[in-house]
Amino acid sequence: MIDSSPQLVQLLAIDGERKPRGDFDPWVEDLDGTALLALYRDMVVVRRIDTEATALQRQGELGLWPPLLGQEAAQVGSARALRSDDFIFPSYRENAVAYCRGVNLIDIVKVWRGNAQSGWDPYAVNMATPAIIIGAQTLHATGWALGAQRDDVDSVAITYFGDGATSQGDVNEAMVFAASFQAPVVFFCQNNQWAISEPVGVQAHRNIADRAPGFDIPSLRIDGNDVIAVMAATRMALDRARTGGGPTFIEAVTYRMGPHTTADDPTRYRDPAELAEWKTRDPVLRLHRLLNSLGQITPEVEAATAALADAAAAELRAGCIGMPDPEPLSVFDHVYATSNATLERQRTDYAGYLRSFATEHDSAEQNRKA
Repeated sequence: MIDSSPQLVQLLAIDGERKPRGDFDPWVEDLDGTALLALYRDMVVVRRIDTEATALQRQGELGLWPPLLGQEAAQVGSARALRSDDFIFPSYRENAVAYCRGVNLIDIVKVWRGNAQSGWDPYAVNMATPAIIIGAQTLHATGWALGAQRDDVDSVAITYFGDGATSQGDVNEAMVFAASFQAPVVFFCQNNQWAISEPVGVQAHRNIADRAPGFDIPSLRIDGNDVIAVMAATRMALDRARTGGGPTFIEAVTYRMGPHTTADDPTRYRDPAELAEWKTRDPVLRLHRLLNSLGQITPEVEAATAALADAAAAELRAGCIGMPDPEPLSVFDHVYATSNATLERQRTDYAGYLRSFATEHDSAEQNRKA
């Protein structure tokens, strides 16, 4: 069911009406028509990138892809609230965050094609590469935040995870540690209603945001399909962290409109009526309605936005298909910062194994000619 509880913070109604709220409005007072249009463009582009990557996987060009369809507002609104010196610790679905951070489109799909062990240089964009182990990134974020605290800088760590991850020990341990030391970290939970095939109601009989105060961490529960509310909440949490207020937990209530990954079939466990109901809260359509009422949507704007999205998708496709295969022995290059005898022995053994294929091929070719 769609959540409509009064404690859910919403600044943009599903019909596109701006809903004033005195305690949150000051955090987004700079969002004029131009700024909102920029957020809209981001959301349209990342949705196009996401659908293109899904198509590439279906066509055999990617081994796997974790779609973010329906979660654009949660990711774009929070990512655009960050400073360049803040550090992001994502899960595997924050491809819109990576786009907003300036990650090269090809680097986003590199790991899903099997051409890299990670994808991009984390220090070039202050964003870690995707964490596949559920919840592990929350500990990394807390550790980084403690480092920033001890360096006496006001940079903040933000970590993204889903509703399913809140049942993992790592997430709870990270919150204990963050609360104990008042670490400048924002825990950003995208509650997309499904932990693979398990509905959130099975593992959380109360709102997920209700858990954080038990660790003495203040929490916010926001409409994750409302990009304005997301940005306001994230800015609020970041400011609190920068000024010594410690961690904040944000539960962004959103919906995964597609599969968990392209290896999943949500039609096996999800009621189509539920998906239809959530489609009425589409984050992109909602912002489009507001912009239209503000006179920001014109045929020219629509055409330019579509062209931008198509160009990004074309760049992604061309880069993915044209990606050169990695050298087989490069798998050993970054296992350790400094090599050692055991690793070198493994490299030598593997090189010999690869040469054996060439030897077998040469022998077969000689036999054929004979």
